[in-house]
Amino acid sequence: MKIVLMGTNDFVVPIFDAVLNAGHEIMAVFTRAPKPVGRKHILTPSPVHIWAQSHNLPVYTNIRDYNFSPDMVVVVSYGVILRDNVLSSAPCVNIHPSDLPKYRGPSPIRTAIYNGDTESAVCLMQMTPELDAGGVYMRREFDIGENDTNEDVESVVSKIGAEMLTEYLSNPFGYVPTPQVGTPTYTRKFTGADEIIDWSKSPREIHNQIRALGAGRTKINGVDVKILETRVENNELKILRIQPAGKKPMDWRSFVNGLHGAEIKFGE
Repeated sequence: MKIVLMGTNDFVVPIFDAVLNAGHEIMAVFTRAPKPVGRKHILTPSPVHIWAQSHNLPVYTNIRDYNFSPDMVVVVSYGVILRDNVLSSAPCVNIHPSDLPKYRGPSPIRTAIYNGDTESAVCLMQMTPELDAGGVYMRREFDIGENDTNEDVESVVSKIGAEMLTEYLSNPFGYVPTPQVGTPTYTRKFTGADEIIDWSKSPREIHNQIRALGAGRTKINGVDVKILETRVENNELKILRIQPAGKKPMDWRSFVNGLHGAEIKFGE
């Protein structure tokens, strides 16, 4: 089968690997353009871009360059709205990591963790002009542990998504899309402002915030810090790893030792 792949993020790579290993012909790979990374703002290609180059596959970073007639277009975490020229060129399918119609939009995994959800699903769906509104070909549920991070859940989604897509592409005409049922909810892109910790929130809410976003930002005794890892025990927030501004990550005990017995004041 001739396939065009579209994706950007880390967890997409194992899914695209499964497509390639199944023997399909990859006509092209579309991904987001390189972005400046780090203090020196070095232009860095996306993980999917690097993957495609490693397999000598043609890579495109502008959707306006699309001019193909494949048998199938596969989209996973691409981050670009597809227009009619793509949607009308071939059947287009998308792997979406939520229990649709819940959490349509750009951040379904982070939103589920942020909200404290204990379960979710991966949906293989038909792409339509309306965002994440197409019929669902396959749905696989999975659990989210109380300490699972965004990276942990992405790893689960990669494995499930690869299995679903391999199964589907072996017989795409054997599946009929089922319309989504229920009232849709939508996600948004998280920003740096979402990392700021509001200490009036419950320990569980703060824990969910940190594991969803990768860090929570605050002040402790006047020092800007990022809290990197936490647990909730007996309804109390336990800080495991922390990174003071300008320093490397460290465990909580090392940070406290550096305060030399001073009273710990959060948010000040």
